[in-house]
Amino acid sequence: MQTLDSAAAYDRAVELATRGRRQLLGITGAPAAGKSTYAEQLAAKLLADGHQVALVPMDGYHLAQSVLEELGIADVKGAPHTFDGHGFVAMLRRLKQAPDEQLWAPRFDRGIEDSIAASIGVAPEVTLVLTEGNYLLLDESPWSAVRELLDQCWYVEVPEELRHERLEARHRRFGRSPEEARERTYGSDERNAQLIAAGASAADAIIRPGR
Repeated sequence: MQTLDSAAAYDRAVELATRGRRQLLGITGAPAAGKSTYAEQLAAKLLADGHQVALVPMDGYHLAQSVLEELGIADVKGAPHTFDGHGFVAMLRRLKQAPDEQLWAPRFDRGIEDSIAASIGVAPEVTLVLTEGNYLLLDESPWSAVRELLDQCWYVEVPEELRHERLEARHRRFGRSPEEARERTYGSDERNAQLIAAGASAADAIIRPGR
C-alpha cells in the first residue's frame, strides 16, 4: 500500500476535485489518530486554493445521547452500533448520485456531545466531498457499503503511544477523571481501534500526518 506525504496527498486530492464529476474521499483511522484534524486542514487548504469542497464527517450520525442512555449503551459511545450507519450510507449515496441537489448533513458538536441536524450544506457546485470517521472500511453491514461509494479512502496512522496520550487527554478535557479517561482509552476505545485497524488493508493509501 502506498504511503503519501502531505504534498502528494494534496496533489491527489486536487486531482479528485478536478475530475469534472463529484468525487468522495474518505479519511479513516483509529480514535485520536488525527483524522478529523487532517481532514479539516485538507478541506481548508483546498477551499483556499479555489476548489469546491465540502466536509461531511461520519460523527454527525452518532445516535443522540438521550437515545444511547435509553438503550443502555452510552458507556460504549463510539462503537459501530452507536451510530446511524444506514443513515450515513444513505447520505453518501445521495452525495454521489444526486450531485445537482442542495443537500444538508448533520454535524456532531463535542461541546454538547450531540449531533445537530441539517447544519452542513453541500451545494451542487461541490466537486469533492471529504468524509472522515472510524468505520469507513469496516467490513460489516451497513458499513461495508461505504467503501464502494468512496472514490478514494485514506488511512491515517500515528504511533500508538501518541494516539493513546491524545485519547486520554481528550477524555479528560471533556470532563472525565484520569481514571475514567484511562479506562475508556484502553477499554471500549481500544476495542474500536482494533476493529478499525482490521480494515486498513482496504485503504488506497496510508497518511502519516506531519510528514
